[in-house]
Amino acid sequence: MKKGVFPYMLRNFLIFLSENKPIRKLVTHFQISKDMASRFVAGETLEAAIPKVKELNNMGMPVTMDHLGEHVNEKSEAEEAANSYLQLLDAIKRENLRAHVSVKLTQMGLAIDKDFCISNVERIIKQARTYETFVRIDMEGSLYTQPTLDVFYSLRERYENVGIVIQGYLHRSEEDIKGLIEKKGFIRLCKGAYEEPSSIAFKAKKDVEEHYLKLMELVMSPEVLATGYYPAMATHDVKMIIGTKKYAREKKIRPDQFEFQMLYGVRRDLQKILVREGYNMRIYVPYGTEWYPYYLRRLAERTDNITFILRNLMLD
Repeated sequence: MKKGVFPYMLRNFLIFLSENKPIRKLVTHFQISKDMASRFVAGETLEAAIPKVKELNNMGMPVTMDHLGEHVNEKSEAEEAANSYLQLLDAIKRENLRAHVSVKLTQMGLAIDKDFCISNVERIIKQARTYETFVRIDMEGSLYTQPTLDVFYSLRERYENVGIVIQGYLHRSEEDIKGLIEKKGFIRLCKGAYEEPSSIAFKAKKDVEEHYLKLMELVMSPEVLATGYYPAMATHDVKMIIGTKKYAREKKIRPDQFEFQMLYGVRRDLQKILVREGYNMRIYVPYGTEWYPYYLRRLAERTDNITFILRNLMLD
């Protein structure tokens, strides 16, 4: 088997599992599955997640909190999900957490009705504005890229405390970023975690990395930052981090003009190093019972995470 083929096959298999409902029902039944997922998920309840957020805050790391869930098919489910975010925002205020929130539009009813989805997200944004915090709209699979941007632009016309995620591996991302910068839509730039065809996405690791760095220079241009633009570079890849830091030094960009973001439980060593170096480091903290698809995508992103988890389980 050619070098690199097995990780690619494993990644595709994990993404397939993340979308398979019968397997999901089986896997989530077992406690060992929950124990393995706890590396990347801060708990099944908000009450369980709050102490972990406080711990990160005490280490100098603000967070963005995600109440896990996606692809709801009933309006009642979407409304319940929106309500859970209102409760989350209440908790952020009450507990004095350094946190904002991230939401997925399919959890808010995007597949049901666009206007209904917008009304749910708007409720969250309004309450976040009252508490002087921020809402980030997550990006999902390519089927939802344009609908997500459409919803974002609709909301950005009325609210300043809303941002979006752009996936670096998509061919279209450069043009999307240019449009978002023009509208001062704050971007979290990530590589992307969904299986997409080569017709719309870069597939080779080298190509993905090169495109990410190209987009990084676009969102971190000194001319763009001078307008008050504040981008987030979401990556665990050391090469991408070094490239970002190098560009910032060359362009005399201050550490407080942007932030790095990483996922809860991934590269904790690197998170601490960046904080010690004076960079803003925000952690994406997910919680909730709908952890299965999120967890499988995290494994698919970095298949060496499987080895890490299995080793730790054996040591336990």
